[in-house]
Amino acid sequence: MLRSCAARPRTLSALRAARGGAPRPARDPGPARRSFSTEKVIHKDHSLPNPSWSKDLRLLFDQFMKKCEDGSWKHLPSSECKVPQRIHSFKTYFLDSKPVKEDQLSQARPFTRSYEVGQGFEYAMFYNEDEKRTVCLFQGGPYLEGPPGFLHGGALATMIDTTLGVCTISCMGLFMTANLNINFKSPIPLCSVVVISSQLDKVEGRKVFVSCNVRSVDEKTLHSDATGLFIKLDPEKSLT
Repeated sequence: MLRSCAARPRTLSALRAARGGAPRPARDPGPARRSFSTEKVIHKDHSLPNPSWSKDLRLLFDQFMKKCEDGSWKHLPSSECKVPQRIHSFKTYFLDSKPVKEDQLSQARPFTRSYEVGQGFEYAMFYNEDEKRTVCLFQGGPYLEGPPGFLHGGALATMIDTTLGVCTISCMGLFMTANLNINFKSPIPLCSVVVISSQLDKVEGRKVFVSCNVRSVDEKTLHSDATGLFIKLDPEKSLT
């Protein structure tokens, strides 16, 4: 049987009184916890401007938001919490064969949204349905340093994988990365802004081929280019 948490303070208070000490005042329980199973949760969109964004990032964001007005482009919100439907989909394909504790899963969050504001990955994504293109406006914070003063190559690889993945999922549905091939051409100064432009190249059955390039804001410097292979998840197979 579960113990009553509320009963313990009264018992301790009585013991103190019996020993001649004054009982402690009742602790303020604070605001009631929300029940996430019964209430609608509103996730904060972390792909909107915040004080850490540079002038370049804000300007690019405003330009793409302008493009969204005629419906040709769509701003893709980004939350630090995973969408319940996405969690359910991945559990359906993978977690049934390799169970993960619910309390561990509830504490998980996307890697790119696990840093303090302005210290890690600051980005916003836009998607063009007709052109099958996704553009990511990315600013790498000081916690992503590799060589002194420059962005870590792994941090850039993370954003390339994320951008290609979003492009694939937006176009085709639920997929996972099978192969990622990146050419690093020019280092990216820390805290500067780059534009990651990705596109869907071709589809062969469950295979989707995508590519991208990473350029400076003025488009004069090619920092990197990459290709990726994504595989559509097969509900008939599981990881064992």
